[in-house]
Order: sequence, then structure tokens, then C-alpha cells
Amino acid sequence: MTPLGRLLFATIVCAALSACAGTPAGPNLQAQRDAAATRMLRDIEVLASDEFGGRRPGTPGGERTVSYLISRMQAMGIQSGTNDPGSEWRAPVELVSTQPLDHTITVRTATRALTLPLRESAAYSLDSRVLIDGVEVIFIGDGSHEIDPEEMTGRIVVMTGSESDLAVRERIFEAHPAAILTVLPDEAALNTERARFERERLLLAGVESDRLNAFVTRDAFARALPAGEWDRLITKAALPEFRGQLMPNTIAIDVHSTRRRFTSANVIGLIPGTVRGAGAVLLMAHWDHFGECAPATPDPICNGAVDNASGLALMLELAARLKANGPHDRDIYLLATSAEEAGLLGAKAFVESPPVPLESIVAAFNFDSVAVAPAGGNFGFVGEGRTPLDAIVQEVVQKRGVELGNREFAQSYLKRHDGWVLLEAGVPSVLISTAFASEIVLGPYMATRYHSPTDEVGAIEMGGAVDDLLLHEELVTRLASTSADTSLSQ
Repeated sequence: MTPLGRLLFATIVCAALSACAGTPAGPNLQAQRDAAATRMLRDIEVLASDEFGGRRPGTPGGERTVSYLISRMQAMGIQSGTNDPGSEWRAPVELVSTQPLDHTITVRTATRALTLPLRESAAYSLDSRVLIDGVEVIFIGDGSHEIDPEEMTGRIVVMTGSESDLAVRERIFEAHPAAILTVLPDEAALNTERARFERERLLLAGVESDRLNAFVTRDAFARALPAGEWDRLITKAALPEFRGQLMPNTIAIDVHSTRRRFTSANVIGLIPGTVRGAGAVLLMAHWDHFGECAPATPDPICNGAVDNASGLALMLELAARLKANGPHDRDIYLLATSAEEAGLLGAKAFVESPPVPLESIVAAFNFDSVAVAPAGGNFGFVGEGRTPLDAIVQEVVQKRGVELGNREFAQSYLKRHDGWVLLEAGVPSVLISTAFASEIVLGPYMATRYHSPTDEVGAIEMGGAVDDLLLHEELVTRLASTSADTSLSQ
């Protein structure tokens, strides 16, 4: 029997006996914790195995992940939560994959047209082809000056910068330029941008991007302009009164990319409540990761044990315990999202087509990268101050004899997880985890294993994950009861 088969067999036996899901009685609390950690670890070992290939959407490993999650929920006696008899368990997420193919950048002056060398230039778009030619060009320096957005709209914006200027470019794109051409110090900086943009990108089908990012080395761009022109522009940009400079030359940018459309899926399960119309509590964790992220190396697969096999394992264990300890007044939905790593795309698809009205969800809890902290630590509270859940979260945390961790650190992750999409849509959504209590806790993982092939099972820490499990068991049990409505209204 394969490891997957053994795990599914064990799960079915546990569900049948109702012994593996509920909170065991008796004085040996450490044994109870160890048993919960062991069950979660089994799921992590399967989901983060090479057999699942890094769980990238649109790959056999991604499909294997979806099938595994469905089989685990079915073994617990959980129902499909799509509320669509024609598509049980799987809520389609229509995606487009795009990857750069080739480009040309040509600078035209009054006397010549020069196509920049490929080794010193790059250009990227998410469309199959974009050609920009004949539009005005404006130089804005390093982006620190106050430039009227209307001066950039529809024009090619030329700026100086480095690979760290993502926020500056993001702000400029809000003015809807035809393109941004960033002049980089050297080929090393250009190669950093290539590493960022040349991988496969995913986006929701029907959501197009008008962003064209182009890059060129400083030496190559200076050679393409009339002698001394680049130095004169840099001198002007150093003046305090500088507000942008229209350039007399034009720039043609031609970009080609390959595109394919495919259907991934969110997995949605349901533990039905007993009070009709009482609303729902949502548990969520993203199932995707990066697949083969380090080609031509001895270990090419990003297995994603912490990110986010651990979050899925916690959600499954929590669901089993809630199912065994029910029934509950409110419906409890389980949501395993696709394409979180590509920009929270599965969560966006859920919000666009939810199985229940979003306003009926009284609380949503996201589980992401939980197996980092040791037992007994404080909890990071991502989303504190933005929902009616603060009081009950603080009460349950204090009851466990610990505190909330570094609030500023936790809030730095507010827009980086699936719950942000629901929060923007008006759903009270939070992420509470020992992993996000402080940079001291999460920092070493982020610096060494995050989004790399070294995020494997052997390096995870289950103590904090069990703390997260027990905290959420109490939170969800309370919130799944209509008696919690008084505290939520305060």
C-alpha cells in the first residue's frame, strides 16, 4: 500500500471510530497534543511529497492535490460545499498562463534608429503581443519627484531605478502609462529583473493587464541617445524643481508571450449547521505552491511543507474535530484555494462566485504557513482592528495564558494572504497564528526556506501548529454558535 493509501485508510478508520477527531478526555494533555501533531504531520508528508510535484495549478501535481483534499473531506463525512450539483467539491477557477517569449526595444532619434542589444534589455507583458510605437516619451528621474499623473498617462515613462523600486513602479502604473522603461545601473540589476519576470505567470481568465515593464542598462540607453543627452537628463532630474521632461526621441517596444488557458479548482467542503439562516463560518487555506522551481538542480521541486501543506493539514484536522464535536448552529465551510501564490487568484474567484452570500459569513479564518513556531508562544493577529472579531480573539488568546505578539509585524502581512481578498469584500476575515507573532519567529524561515526547495517536512515545527489548532477549535466552536452574536455586535 502506498503512503497515500495508508493515510486514507487510517483516516477512514479514525472517522468511523470518532476517536481521532474529537478532543480526547484524560489528564495526559501532551499525549493529546502529540496525537494531533501526528495526524497533521501525515497530511503534510503526503502533500509535500515529490509525488505531488510542488502542487502547481495546471499540473498533474495540482490535480492530485485537489483529488486528495476531496478524498480526505469525504472520509470525514464532510459534504460538498459548492452548492452546485453539477460541480461537487470543485469550484472552477479559470486561469491563463503566460510566459515571455521575445522582445525588441528600438530607440529612434532625429538621425537614427537603434535596437537595443538583447543582453542589455528586457520587456514583459501578460498579453500574447503588445506593440507600442509612436507615443510620447517622458523622463521622470528616479520617481521621487511629484509628477502630475496626467503627464504620464498614455506615454512611455522612462525612469532610473534598481530592482528594489517595485513600489515606485506600482504607483506610476496607477497613472496608466503606455509602458514603464526602467534604466538600470548594470547587467546584474537587469538579471535580477529577468529572474522576477521570466517565470510563468498566472492570472484569472477575463482579467487583462495593460502593464508593460521594460528594462535597459544605463550604458545601452545612453548609447542609443544623442551624445551627452543622458547626462543632461540626469542633471535636470537632480534639480529640486524637476517635474518631468518630455524627450524628443521615440521608443518602440514589441513584446511577445505564450499563453494558455486552463481550469483549476478551489475545493469547498461543508459541515452543515442546524439553524437555518444562521450564517456560516469559513475555514480556508491555499493548496498551491510553485511546482518545479529550481530546474537543472539536484532538488528542483518546491514542496511547500510549511507553505502551505501545514495550513491545509491544520484545516483538515480542525474540520475533523469540529465535525466530531458537532452539530453546530451555523454552517462551517472549508475552502482550499488555488493560485494564491499567483496573486490570491483562487480567493478572488471565490469572492466573484461564492456558494453562499458573502454577507452571511460571520467570520473567516485563514491558515497559512503555520508549522514554524515552537509550542507556548504568543499569537500574531493579522487583521486586528478591522473586524468585529477582536474581542473574542483577545479573550481566547488570554485564556490560553499567552499574548498577542508584535502587532506591527503581523499587520505587515495583511495584504499578502487570501483573507485580504475577503476582507476587502466585507467578510470579517483574519489570520491568527504563532508563526506570525514576530520577526524573531518567522524571520529565519522567510530568510532560508520560504519559496525554495528547502521548505521540506524535515524542517517543520509542529508545536505552534498545535497551539493554532486548539485556539481555532475554541474560536470556531464559539462563533459557530448563534449565542456568539451578542459578543460580535459589541
